[in-house]
Amino acid sequence: MTCSILVGGAWGDEGKGKCITYLCDNDKPDIIARAGVGPNAGHSVEIHGEKYGLRLTPSGFVHTGARMLIGAGVLVDPEVFMHEMEYLNKYNVRDRTFVDYRCAIIENKHKEQDQASDYLKNKIGSTGTGCGPANSDRVMRTIKLAEQYEELEDYLTNVPQEVNDALDDDKEVFIEGSQGFGLSLYYGTYPYVTSKDTTASTFAADVGVGPTRIDEVIAVFKSYITRVGEGPFATEITQEKAEEMGIEEYGTVTGRRRRVGLFDMELARESCMINGATQIALTCVDKLFPNCENVTDYSKLPGEVKKFIEEIEGETGVPVTIISTGPDLEDTIDLRDELL
Repeated sequence: MTCSILVGGAWGDEGKGKCITYLCDNDKPDIIARAGVGPNAGHSVEIHGEKYGLRLTPSGFVHTGARMLIGAGVLVDPEVFMHEMEYLNKYNVRDRTFVDYRCAIIENKHKEQDQASDYLKNKIGSTGTGCGPANSDRVMRTIKLAEQYEELEDYLTNVPQEVNDALDDDKEVFIEGSQGFGLSLYYGTYPYVTSKDTTASTFAADVGVGPTRIDEVIAVFKSYITRVGEGPFATEITQEKAEEMGIEEYGTVTGRRRRVGLFDMELARESCMINGATQIALTCVDKLFPNCENVTDYSKLPGEVKKFIEEIEGETGVPVTIISTGPDLEDTIDLRDELL
């Protein structure tokens, strides 16, 4: 059994929700643990034609046999959390989703500070969900923790204990990170970044897992790149060009139109290096190459798609093991067995 971490390779919006859903539905992990910043990250999930937009609940909720945990490093907005418990009621998430008692709580004052800051809102491009001010209060040791919030009393647990006990019992653990490498407070395009680190090492720490217990790090890249908000974007193209190519997008949380660019090999190399990636999941291949839509057999991919994939592998030194050719779970090519 393994402990795997999934990370975003660029500026978020890489299609992590689809990858997480596929991997959890296919591999059936015992625990799915959410890491990352908090509700400023949106994960889109499509299951048999039904679409879901999530901000806190692990995207692997489709695997109803998994216990779903939110690590201590994740900021929790109780309003968002309780909404998602109701929103995903058909998947019985209320009885199997738990929050570490040490999670910091986003209050209304944090959202108000975030939205009132001209610097954060207009220069940095903050989502306005209160994460930056909340993380600031955590650093100052003034923020409330989940164990102080009565509304969350029935959902509290010790996430590191649960995760490490599961690994001791040879169970499967899947850690899903949020946002992307390019938004890391340390390694991203500062100051146009989020309010904490967003690499695999921090995601492990978020849920209380030591580095020696991690077996796989799966970096997710979209076949083109998008970002919401301000900041450098070396391969950016015009919105007109994006429309011509059929790759215009809008953010899950903000609804803002995403900036679009071509795949950035230099960014991919650095992302794989710092994250310690062992595998790459490549998404939205069908949007860049419409002639491969819904293909599920690697041998049936057009030559130009195979060449693109081989170039990514050559530049990063990391094998591409998951290829998404459409929004639904079935639209996936899984090459992981070839690594064995």
